[in-house]
Amino acid sequence: MASLPPSLSSLLFLTLALILISISPAFSTPHQDQLMKTGFKITLNHIDSGGNFTDSERLYRAVKRSNRRLQMFNEMVLTAKHPKVRTTVYSGAGEYLMNFSIGTPPKSYYGTMDTGSDLIWTQCQPCLECFSQPDPVFDPKKSSSFSNVSCSNNLCHELPKSQCNAHDGCVYIYSYGDGSSTSGYLATETFTFKKVPVPKVAFGCGIFQFGPGKGDGLVGLGRGPLSLVSQLGERTFSYCLTSWNGNEHSTLLIGSHASVNGKIKTTPLLQNPLMPTFYYLSLEGITIGSTRLPVNKTTFALNADGSGGLFIDSGSTFTSLAQSAYNLLIDEFRSQVKLPQVDARNSTNLDLCFKLPTDPSRAKVPSVVFHFTDADLDLPAENYMVTYSFLGVTCLAMHGSGDTRSILGNIQQQNILVEYDLYKETLSFMPTECDKF
Repeated sequence: MASLPPSLSSLLFLTLALILISISPAFSTPHQDQLMKTGFKITLNHIDSGGNFTDSERLYRAVKRSNRRLQMFNEMVLTAKHPKVRTTVYSGAGEYLMNFSIGTPPKSYYGTMDTGSDLIWTQCQPCLECFSQPDPVFDPKKSSSFSNVSCSNNLCHELPKSQCNAHDGCVYIYSYGDGSSTSGYLATETFTFKKVPVPKVAFGCGIFQFGPGKGDGLVGLGRGPLSLVSQLGERTFSYCLTSWNGNEHSTLLIGSHASVNGKIKTTPLLQNPLMPTFYYLSLEGITIGSTRLPVNKTTFALNADGSGGLFIDSGSTFTSLAQSAYNLLIDEFRSQVKLPQVDARNSTNLDLCFKLPTDPSRAKVPSVVFHFTDADLDLPAENYMVTYSFLGVTCLAMHGSGDTRSILGNIQQQNILVEYDLYKETLSFMPTECDKF
């Protein structure tokens, strides 16, 4: 879906504000008390689990989502270089849904976990333009803890586009790079995570949604003030993602439960001033088998104009590498893999595929190591090779980004406990059986 033209976006904003004047609940605006600092554990479900999809269908859906997200990031970099015309917050539908409850009494919902965005939002009554969701749409009138956020609140100012209505409410439009958007008013509510209630969490109460939806909304875990981790004041969180083709639950931990204990490896987190939401890492090189790729040391560098660099993303399926490095990687794979190469791009949307032998266990592929500053990530084969049984091929689960930017996707993160420590500005990881975590 294409992004809304500026004239149409402005008209929609004005219409939304006028509608909310007449329908917005007349709740009082709360004072911003310090949010409860606590720790809790949250269950995550892969977005395709329970969907009765074959492995091949899951891969097809995952590749389409990953390509849309990559396109979104390409558009975002171009826009970030021209901040005067930037009116869009870029994000995208992630891969994992987290469970939580909203309101008093609490009602259960599922939102997409997304480290690549900030806003928390769900669809709200009266839902004037909404996608179909698995749970009843949240009704603010049925909760005793719901309050509007005033336009003088600092969190309202963090929105890319906001306006006031007659009830002193903060009306917003929050657009995404794939053309989808959510519009409504900013409010606070009690969110409950695994029986741990957290009052006065600011979230978007969406009454207009355009584009495809996943779950009941979205939970941003980015660096910005509107994200869940920022509002909780809990600067440490971690997750452990189970295999992409399984139905086991994954886990998200926030606060005191999030620390990684064991043989961990730790690398610094970097920040891109032009795109401050994202979690950047310093990737120094890649080794395939015993061969260190001859990648120029500047290839993965984060540039002053916001281009380049590598960030870790829970919502991207496949890793995307700066095009020059990706070209070297697939050339090295071709030279080391002793299997016939097959052109299966029309069926898989992946560039490098090999024909499986009669006994698939005999398919040998070289090891892959990502060299981050102070930490090497040695990937197991299932984290970078995916098999299409009906085609009889196995494919490299990575893309070229088309430019100088790189993204570490969630297939490469599966069965690895990943910890974000925003006090120390570090990211740590440790191989883990996430279905037993």
